[in-house]
Amino acid sequence: MNETMVCAVGNVATQPVYRELSAGASARFRLAVTSRYWDREKSTWADGHTNFFTVWANRQLAMNVAASLNVGEAVIVQGRLKVRAEAREGQNWTSADIDAVAIGHDLARGTSAFRRTARAEPATAVATATAVGVPAEPEPDWHTPVGQNPTGQTPVGQPVTEPGSSRRRRPAAVT
Repeated sequence: MNETMVCAVGNVATQPVYRELSAGASARFRLAVTSRYWDREKSTWADGHTNFFTVWANRQLAMNVAASLNVGEAVIVQGRLKVRAEAREGQNWTSADIDAVAIGHDLARGTSAFRRTARAEPATAVATATAVGVPAEPEPDWHTPVGQNPTGQTPVGQPVTEPGSSRRRRPAAVT
């Protein structure tokens, strides 16, 4: 309840490592967060100190991290900060971990293409269905169909054909 929640913006420093554990899926990677400041003498931006965090993701987030993140990508991580101090071989070590709640690409520094994942379907069921010859569902066509206005809204009262089907539905009336 009294946990320290943080939001860190940085770059993926190591390739995410994915593991299937008895408690569920887990993934971890290192996040490099570098401060930037305006150097008045040089009239340019300069890099400051870099902090490194180990980011831990669990369950569905772990699977999505393994499928989505690569070294060097700009990300935003939100989660619980955990700072640990320990003695190893006579030396004191301090590490900062983030138990992630949400991770996403930083759209201020690049673009991303979102793909929704199937819910609560084990990976083995998907592999089995594909091996048996059951085709995967195609991605919906997100292009604006001919006859719709530029906002993508169909005028009230006109039927809409849903992508990938021949079913038609009436849009709800605007009040």
